[in-house]
Amino acid sequence: MALDVEDSQQRELLEFLTLLETWNKAYNLTAVRDPLEMVPRHLLDSLAVLPHVGEGRLLDVGAGAGLPGIPLAIAKPALQVTLVDSAGKKVRFMRHVKRALGLENIEPLHLRIESLQPGAAFDSVISRAFTSLAEFAASVRHLAAPGTRLLAMKGRRPDAEIGELPAWLSLDAVQELRVPGLHEQRHLVIMSAKP
Repeated sequence: MALDVEDSQQRELLEFLTLLETWNKAYNLTAVRDPLEMVPRHLLDSLAVLPHVGEGRLLDVGAGAGLPGIPLAIAKPALQVTLVDSAGKKVRFMRHVKRALGLENIEPLHLRIESLQPGAAFDSVISRAFTSLAEFAASVRHLAAPGTRLLAMKGRRPDAEIGELPAWLSLDAVQELRVPGLHEQRHLVIMSAKP
């Protein structure tokens, strides 16, 4: 997978990883400690979904340390990314990243997804290792309008979970992802809210 990002975006992505490594030592934001391992496991894994992320407003549910939302916001500056997490230390880290990198297209929020009340529906909602597909769908149902796309990043192809999708969602695709340097299965489940 060739990264279709400019030099300035590559620098910002590496600055993000440097901040993550630094904060991780004190705040335990992610189990991955080795910066070289962070590149495929966090950065490239997040960017693998870039071709499947549309324009407009993206909601990253259970964003943790800002993955995949922050790398996507860096690589696609026109994208407006709302990052939601219930852990205060992770939201503080994302707010620091916003200030340090001058990312005006991200909005980190410290709350549970069930209590988010946006002014308008999101164009896309993404999750990475968040929960089962059915639980993901249930937690964001109030945020979806007809046509809203739900993007669930998974390891192995979750066929059993796909069979439990609620009736209000249609399964658009299950895309196998190739992540350079990562020799594990990765899939993106693409769903959309029915009219």
